[in-house]
Amino acid sequence: MLHSSFTPNLIEAGCDEVGRGCLAGPVVAAAVILPKNYTHELLNDSKQLTKEERIQLQGEIKRDALAWAVAEVSQTEIDKINILNASFLAMHHALDQLSLRPELLLIDGNRFKPYHEIKFECIIKGDANYLSIAAASVLAKTYRDDLMEKLATQYPGYGWHTNVGYPTDEHRDGIRNLGITPYHRRSFTLLPSQLELFED
Repeated sequence: MLHSSFTPNLIEAGCDEVGRGCLAGPVVAAAVILPKNYTHELLNDSKQLTKEERIQLQGEIKRDALAWAVAEVSQTEIDKINILNASFLAMHHALDQLSLRPELLLIDGNRFKPYHEIKFECIIKGDANYLSIAAASVLAKTYRDDLMEKLATQYPGYGWHTNVGYPTDEHRDGIRNLGITPYHRRSFTLLPSQLELFED
């Protein structure tokens, strides 16, 4: 069972991002403030849930949360400031949009760039341990998956409807055969270097 909160009385916002390892599309982050002593039998790290479960939870999280927000940082910005800084920036943008000011931030992972003067805790595998971080992971993933599925209709041949931009064989075959799109991250290694030798 995931923990409902890190402290007994502070207003906590769970933060998580998705899409760091993708070759295309934005990085997306979410911030969620849940009620104290909140419980949910299904809510977990979004990677442990089915697509149907995530879609169901998306609505329930938005209904139950005291505040929530989702934000993205584009592939163009990722290329300018690098993916780590873009991930922090996406979280900051999500926090900017919260209707309730948190007193403590629970960050999934081991690093974070301070946000104003709000205290924060970095928690490795936080999305599998704290409900608010798990909720953020669900909102970020459902938002980004939906975006990439829509982009897949505009740019067929890369398999984005299933791989959502991650470096699968189908995605890399698409890059080899079709070239890159405006949504590809040019600062990333889009093709393994040994395969690039055969491109001409």
